[in-house]
Amino acid sequence: MTITADQIPGYRAGTWKIDATHSEVGFAIRHLAISKVKGKFEDFDATFVTGENPLDSSVTATAEVASVNTNEKNRDGHLRTGDFFEAEQFPQLTFASNGVRVVDGDFKVDGELTMRGVTKPVTFDFEFGGFGEDPYGNYKAGFTAKSVVKREDFGLTWNAPLEKGGFLLGDDVTITIDVQAALVA
Repeated sequence: MTITADQIPGYRAGTWKIDATHSEVGFAIRHLAISKVKGKFEDFDATFVTGENPLDSSVTATAEVASVNTNEKNRDGHLRTGDFFEAEQFPQLTFASNGVRVVDGDFKVDGELTMRGVTKPVTFDFEFGGFGEDPYGNYKAGFTAKSVVKREDFGLTWNAPLEKGGFLLGDDVTITIDVQAALVA
């Protein structure tokens, strides 16, 4: 499917910086096989470049592993260890897109996610929130991007068996990124 900038109300080509106070990089994983534990990274950054053709757009993003926050101090400390992210050796998660496409009317952003020193291809489902001006004259864009990755693909293999069968943690991690970004150039 071909899409043009004219088909996206308010679309502007340019460079955008993430507004971290109005954005969140979060994740969720199955816990005890009955519920989900959610967390987020408090320190992150991203730059988006929207092309004259929306399908020529790109993104680069980072999240600081030490900033992981699941609202439980001991768990956050464990996540920073070699059992999980190994924050001292691998202090950042990174994502760099390498393509944008439309499938059945929905945007997909393809790229390379690096976590714990392992780089894998990942596709984010991308949903536009829209474009508009804030009260201070800044032109903003909003969107949500979501992907599901297998944590073990990135070397995050720690788990614990449960007494009644199964494991403490699920295999899939849902990454959800809610973004507001400002046009800077």
